[in-house]
This record gives sequence, structure tokens and C-alpha cells, in this order.
Amino acid sequence: MQDNKYNFDPKKYSKDLKVILKEIAERDSFDYKALRNILAKYPKESKGFFSKDELIAAYEHFLSQGFIEQNSVMERRIKMKPTRTISGVTTVTVLTKPFPCPGKCIFCPNDVRMPKSYLSDEPGAQRAERNNFDPYLQTYNRLLAIQNIGHGTEKVELIVLGGTWSFYPEAYQIWFVKECFRAMNDFGVQDRRNEVKTKNIFDEADKAPRITREGRSRTYNEIIDTVQKGQGEELLSESEFATWEELYERQKHNETAKSRCVGLVIETRPDYIDEKEVMKIRKLGATKVQIGIQSLDDQVMTLNMRGHGRRETENAIKLLRLAGFKIHGHWMANLYGSTPEKDIQDYSHLWGESIRPDELKIYPTSIIDKTELYELYKRGKYKPYSYEQLLKVLTEVMPLTPRYCRLTRVIRDIPSTDIVAGNKLTNFRQIAEEELNQMGKSCQCIRCREIRGGNVSLDRVEKEEIEYKTSTGREFFISYRTKDSDKICGFLRLSIPDKKISSENFIKELRDKAIIREVHVYGEVVGIGKESKGRSQHLGLGKLLIKRSLEIARENAYDKISVISAIGTKEYYKKRGFKEDGLYMSRATK
Repeated sequence: MQDNKYNFDPKKYSKDLKVILKEIAERDSFDYKALRNILAKYPKESKGFFSKDELIAAYEHFLSQGFIEQNSVMERRIKMKPTRTISGVTTVTVLTKPFPCPGKCIFCPNDVRMPKSYLSDEPGAQRAERNNFDPYLQTYNRLLAIQNIGHGTEKVELIVLGGTWSFYPEAYQIWFVKECFRAMNDFGVQDRRNEVKTKNIFDEADKAPRITREGRSRTYNEIIDTVQKGQGEELLSESEFATWEELYERQKHNETAKSRCVGLVIETRPDYIDEKEVMKIRKLGATKVQIGIQSLDDQVMTLNMRGHGRRETENAIKLLRLAGFKIHGHWMANLYGSTPEKDIQDYSHLWGESIRPDELKIYPTSIIDKTELYELYKRGKYKPYSYEQLLKVLTEVMPLTPRYCRLTRVIRDIPSTDIVAGNKLTNFRQIAEEELNQMGKSCQCIRCREIRGGNVSLDRVEKEEIEYKTSTGREFFISYRTKDSDKICGFLRLSIPDKKISSENFIKELRDKAIIREVHVYGEVVGIGKESKGRSQHLGLGKLLIKRSLEIARENAYDKISVISAIGTKEYYKKRGFKEDGLYMSRATK
């Protein structure tokens, strides 16, 4: 096992690791918070926490040396949650390096060691910093950590986070994605981490002067610029460059690699989405876009200095939907200038024809040090919601979520030590769900109804079709769910654009075609080409869903259909009659 580019040696930290493992095994009750508390007591070299893969490496080492006895309780507790790959794919999250951001949001964290909006003690951020923000090392080491705890790595959803992706230079974007693909192609075949030369010029960023000679506070962008120039660095090094041809070569290799990219996600701002940006994102191989909606109330957005309003959000979503992308929105409660009543009303507006995201993260506002919101809080001009107010908002809005949307998160997992005031409970979703149960209500989102583990047979499932209008036409959410428990086993998102809109689509290969935007079948990752008896992934649900989408397309006078295929799912679609068609794959509906 490797931590960054060197072998992780448990013997080096044996004293602390033995105590950590002992405490983990002996705790009467154990959860994520308990683990965090234990790790915080014994930091790794006085900074950062030991990762779970390092705990497992230590356990296996001590076990092999006879220093400890096998302990099933310990093994269960130090393993990552089985739900990590139960959705059918393995998620790998990587972060871009710190870089100037065009936004001036008053609530956004300003940790200059991190890309804008992220904090250095968030788990994903810690992994990125350990790897000096290098995409190859982040991807390879994350895959290794996931493999080391018994999870499959054949089907990878790659999530690229950090700042405003669309503001990074194109050459860096191409290089970053290319290196992620190179790591997936290499994984399980060859290990070239020792060839990667990196350094983190931001690890000393906290020492950069915060005040200018004129006596004003430096902005995040100014500090980032100061640190880089102070290290004799440019915004981009000569090595952080790649051509489109180099990326395409890595993508082609990945189509048949052992670890295939079955989904690529980037996050950006609505005001940076136009036709040219959408095309570039698609060329990179992306299939989903996380987009910061935050609020649809223009007055609230202005007060929070977000830099865009509802019009820009609606336009971005329309363009992304026309291009077949899955749309993952971020929405914030308790913004400066809002109220619980305004939030509940604003949430209901998300489900109007012009928005309707496929997935959503609910992020109640947190007060973080060194932000403008914190200054407003200190002056008594901003007050975070009380426990009761936040609970009311969540229990009101969660049941409003349509069955075709997945609430990916309800609370952002910001360490409580970073939150100055307001909610510090990371399990507030669970609290809200329990409150809803007592009220006789429930959340009907996809996440609440996923089949997760367990066997299922075709005679236990039934098809459900949900149709709804959007700014581009009509959408069909086709799913197979269990008859007795309403658990989703698989689903497909089909876009039937209005004929005139389709004929004028800015993407030529999508003109006059229906569009499959997503096919997802649940079940634990079992490796490409392998069978898993009774699991959703191998009941043939994908084939049935595609068959029904062809029927709906024909019923709506479309004789061709396209799919926004990820690089690693092209072989899957080829077996189902699709052929490469520019940046997409298509086939006749007959």
C-alpha cells in the first residue's frame, strides 16, 4: 500500500496505530463521529488523520506479525461503508489545485491551501493535499485504497471538484482529465507513481501576509497569486499541459481498460456555461455537471454577492439538458437575507419547468472563519437558523422532492471545528428523516428508495414511468422498482425534445434525436463481464430500460436516439446497437 509516492510503513507509527485500533475495537458504540474523534486524538505526524486504508494496512501488518489477534469487530469498523460501491459504481473524487476564482460569494470558505470553497480538513481535501493535487496520484491512490478494503474498481465514476472548473485554463483542464484517465488505465496493470514529480507550493500559504501595505485585507485570489509568485511559480507549470489528441488517446485506451470511467463529473457556475463551454466539457468525456444554483431568489443572490441570478441558472440548465448531461444542482438554505419561509418557497420553485435537476445537494449555510458572512455575523447582521428552524425547513422541503430526483446530500460534511456558529450536526438528514416518519411523511427521492444490497428477481419488480415537462421538451423517468417495498433497482432518463428545439440543437449530432441522458442499474460493483446471481445489475434491466426508451421515442415520432455515453460504457452501448456518432452514440429506434 502506498501513501502518495512512498510506501506506507505501519512500523513507523506503530505506537499510535496500536492505540487507535484498540480504541476502535473496544468502543461500546461506534460510528463515523466516533472514528473521527479517535483519529483526532492521534494525528499523523501532528497533522492530518490516518486514512482508513492506512488503518487496514496497520491491522494486517500487526496481525501478520502476531502483535494482535484477529478481531471481526475491528475489521468491520475500519472497513469503509459497503454502500460506497452498492450503487453499482465506485466513486473516485479528485480536487484541482488552488486557483483564482471569479466568485465573490460572502459565504464561501477562503482556505488558501485549497481550491476555492473547500477546507483543508475535509477528508477529500486531505487526500488531495497528500498527493500535492496531482490528478494521477489522487486517482491511482484512491483506487488502491478502495481495492485494499475489498471493493471493486472496474466501474469508476470520477468526480472532479475544486473552485470553478470553467475558470481554469483549458490546457490545465485537458491535462488534469488526461492524467486521471492515465491512472485508471494503469491501475491493475502498471504502477508509475514514482515517475510523477510534484510539489505543493500551497502548504505554506497560511504564512502569506493577510494584510496589504495599504492596510486592507488580501482576497483569496491575491494570496494565491502571492504564494505562487513567492515560490517562483506561474499559475500553471510547464508539466501541467496536454493536447486534445493526448487526451483522446487516453480515452480510447480506457474504453477497454480494467478500470473504466463509467461517469465523469465536473462542477462549475451557471454564469460560466455557454454553448462553447458545454461542448468543451463534453469533449473532456463528462456526463454529469454539478452546478451551483444556491437560490432562485435574485434579491438573496445579490445580497450574497453570488454574481448571477435565476436567469443564468435557467439558461445553463437548458443548454446542459440539450446536450444530454445529467444535472446535479446545489441549493443552499439559510443564506444571508433569506428566512425559513422564503427557503421553503424557493425550494418549491426548483421543480418548475426551467430547473428540475436530476440530483440535488442541500447545503444549509455554515459560518466559516475569514468569510464576509462571518463579519456580518459578528456585527449581528446575520443569524444562523436554530436547530428547530433548520429541522422545519428540511422536513418541509424533503417531501417536495420528486421521485425522479436524487437528494445526494442534505448536509455538507464540514468538520465542526471549522464552523463558527450554526448547525454542526452532520447527521441532520437522519434526524429529519426520523422526524418525517413521526409526522407520517417521507422523502420519495431516489436515494431514499435505492435497492442497495440484497437479491431481487424479475417477478418481484415492476416498471414505473414518470413524465414531466422541461424548458426543452418532455422527460421520461423510467424505473424498475420492487413491488412490495418500492425500492428502485434501475432507471433510465429519456429526453424527448420539442421538435423545433431539437432541429436547431447547437450540437449537430443531437438534432432530430431523442436523448438517453442516463442509464443506471443498482447493485454492488461486480466487475465488467462477471455475473452476480440475483443482483440488479445482472437481471437485464438495462436492456429492458433501453428497449422501452426506443418505444417511447418512436411513439413521439423520433426515428433516431442518442446516448451521452461515458468513455467506459461505450462497449456496453455498442452491444445494444449503438454506434459512435461524434461526441455521442446513436442508433435507429426501430
